[in-house]
Amino acid sequence: MSIWIKICANTSLADAQFAADAGADAVGFVFAPSPRRVTASQVAAITPGLPADIEKIGVFVDAPYDEIVETVRVCWLTGVQLHSEAGSDLPVQLRAAFGPGLRILRVVHFAPDGAEQGDVERRDPNIDAVLVDSRTEKVVGGTGITFNWEAACKTLFTRAGSTRMIVAGGLSPENVATAIATLNPWGVDVASGVEAAPGKKDRAKVFAFVANARAATSEIHP
Repeated sequence: MSIWIKICANTSLADAQFAADAGADAVGFVFAPSPRRVTASQVAAITPGLPADIEKIGVFVDAPYDEIVETVRVCWLTGVQLHSEAGSDLPVQLRAAFGPGLRILRVVHFAPDGAEQGDVERRDPNIDAVLVDSRTEKVVGGTGITFNWEAACKTLFTRAGSTRMIVAGGLSPENVATAIATLNPWGVDVASGVEAAPGKKDRAKVFAFVANARAATSEIHP
């Protein structure tokens, strides 16, 4: 089994290329309030320079359907990441518009105190995978802090069944192996943990993250 790896919150072609060169499966672009926010025109200039086989995922928070559709088309995105505040009808609409070729990820939150949110969202048949992230009172993602992996293993991940689960929130080259060993996820997602500064990726950290994630997965699934 190979783990799915997304390097998120890219702001330039050079940074996104680090992920492709390191062997990541996907790159992410944040179209929401964030120090790493990008515009559709910026991403439309980046994606043509990336390998065709790497997934290009747009991250949306409270964006309307029409805006998401236009961004997907203009930026040549292959997937979307929807935060839990998005209506339950949005994945249905996007699946109808783009078919099975669009990867749809849904975010649920597992707070540092162990309180989980949005568990029911995992059961939407239009969702390809569920991304479990941490959050604070002011920030719905990109917090740079981990959630309680042990508690999540006993609750969200135990009940996941065949649902593809992705771990996000505070991951880094140093702790990704522990996260994988604890949760045995389908995928992992990192943003600030591989940065030299907000919005600027560190090439060595990106390569180390991908290598450590692959190595940890091979130990579980030789």
